[in-house]
Amino acid sequence: MDILGKLFGGTEKIKVMRLFVLNPDMALDLKTVAKRSKISPAAARRETARLRQLGLIKKAAGKKSRGWQLNLSFPFLNNLRGLFRVDLVTRQREITDRFAHCGKIKLLIIAGLFIQNHDSRADLLLVGDKLKRGAVERAIKMIEAEVGRELVYAILDTADFMYRLNAYDKFIRDILDYPHEKIIDRLGLNK
Repeated sequence: MDILGKLFGGTEKIKVMRLFVLNPDMALDLKTVAKRSKISPAAARRETARLRQLGLIKKAAGKKSRGWQLNLSFPFLNNLRGLFRVDLVTRQREITDRFAHCGKIKLLIIAGLFIQNHDSRADLLLVGDKLKRGAVERAIKMIEAEVGRELVYAILDTADFMYRLNAYDKFIRDILDYPHEKIIDRLGLNK
């Protein structure tokens, strides 16, 4: 269990809190909360009820909106956002471990959500050989459930990445030229 899970009394609660805090404009019904947080429907119902009682979430506004959304006037909202930002930064090792059995990873770059740069074109870039696409996508879905938000990511084999890098591909240049962190760099891009 992670530190915030221990602090707040369970990982299910943290997953639901992150989901609402990092998606402030979305109205989420219980089915969506359960699916995106990768928790049971009963846990989603229980945790949304608790968060509603605390005032963190409220009934979604609008006639067509059903479900719950973040209460932007919650007094400790900025504090929660700060905790979640710090938590994302400290979980880099866990991110690396998620991809350990997905193939031969040559480059793993995090940007965007992970470093609080909302102008980034991607949150994650994964480059490697013999990548098991299904395993990579499952790992990404687990990370999405933990961070409470869908990730923008790219998965490339090494040859394709090197071709795009040498051709000054705009997407690759945008990731490398703007703020990012290399978690794994076996291609020697730091040189």
